[in-house]
Amino acid sequence: MNLTKIDFNQTFCKVVLITLIFAPLGMFGQNEFDTKKVCENLPDYYELSKVLKEVVKDPSGNGGLGNDMWATLVNRDGIVCGVTFSGEDRESQWPGSRIISAQKANTANAFSLPKKAGGALPGLSLSTANLYSAVQSGGSLFGLQFSNPINLRVGYRGDPKDYGSVKDPMSGRKIGGINVFGGGLALYDKDGNLLGALGVSGDTSCTDHVIAWKMRDALNLDYVPVGLSPTGDDNIIFDMKVDPSTGLSVSQGGFGHPQNCPGAEVMTITKTLPQSFPIGSKKNKN
Repeated sequence: MNLTKIDFNQTFCKVVLITLIFAPLGMFGQNEFDTKKVCENLPDYYELSKVLKEVVKDPSGNGGLGNDMWATLVNRDGIVCGVTFSGEDRESQWPGSRIISAQKANTANAFSLPKKAGGALPGLSLSTANLYSAVQSGGSLFGLQFSNPINLRVGYRGDPKDYGSVKDPMSGRKIGGINVFGGGLALYDKDGNLLGALGVSGDTSCTDHVIAWKMRDALNLDYVPVGLSPTGDDNIIFDMKVDPSTGLSVSQGGFGHPQNCPGAEVMTITKTLPQSFPIGSKKNKN
């Protein structure tokens, strides 16, 4: 008996079987959608870029490190409608934040609801900042961050020279991914329809949230029906306190975010966003 041949045959069969099972998974999300059609209710690439640059350079400041940023827009189906950056070129931002911004957009869209939805809180908007505590060990949503992995072949496909341009290879495809710290916000029109979401990344998580909030305001897509924050929206929640019995920081309401973002300025900005940039339903807009 030729054991070497048997081992080879068994290994070969396993490789073929694994290929047949998992090869199609690598193709998920490879269908390219026409962004003009599937993203018709959302800002286009040029408007997204313009607003991002304006908000990042806001003379009133956003706190944090003052970095340039990436921003990604997805529609209600999670299809990427645009990816852009605020800096001089694609090297001016953290490269890893491109995909993080897409994860944030996907997350905020995937776990928010339109006003017409049923349930105890119709139209509940969950920002990525609201999910931090809930996904920790012992939290009500523990493990959520592993439930919808990004499609690597969408995230890393194409020529890097096109990243952040109108031709970004993610555009028109589903990226997936879950992110559970500040920077992702759902987008609502004045009728409470959930159109998709915005994801921002490139600075501290608190500053990412600030910039996303200001961008959503500028895009006039911030008619949030209801949220979990004390002001009834999806603002970041700072209610974490140290449990003396364990020494661990615990969110009192279950949806808190760490307060350890560098700099006192950003903490003040995030807490006052509902007053400085109130959601659409609380102010008159054209």
